[in-house]
Amino acid sequence: MLAVSDGLAAIEFYKKAFGAEELWRIDAGGSVVAGMSIDGAEFFLASENPPNTSSPDTAGTTTVRVELFVDDPEAVYDRAVAAGALAGERPIKRTHPTVDGSSFSMIQGGVGDPFGHIWLIGKFLDE
Repeated sequence: MLAVSDGLAAIEFYKKAFGAEELWRIDAGGSVVAGMSIDGAEFFLASENPPNTSSPDTAGTTTVRVELFVDDPEAVYDRAVAAGALAGERPIKRTHPTVDGSSFSMIQGGVGDPFGHIWLIGKFLDE
């Protein structure tokens, strides 16, 4: 569950940036909990509720890194940036040797959403 400073704005951002579908919503006077899905992968978000849960804004640091695997990482990355995500220093690129020296091939990049969470967007390559 992603803790966010503004549940209603987060729902709209994830729809616009990642094509998320809203599955359900509980709105109790501004405190929101919602079920969302991106290409069938479900997740929840909720308005922060300190001290139980704090958003990155309140915590002062990123609290979650989401790994999103999609067919076209470049298109999803560009869509997220156009919707207001921060491109930062993580452009889509080929990556990852592993710790033991073996390797696998993937492309991946990352954006920061307006609520302080990092989304790594990638795809494993068949090579």
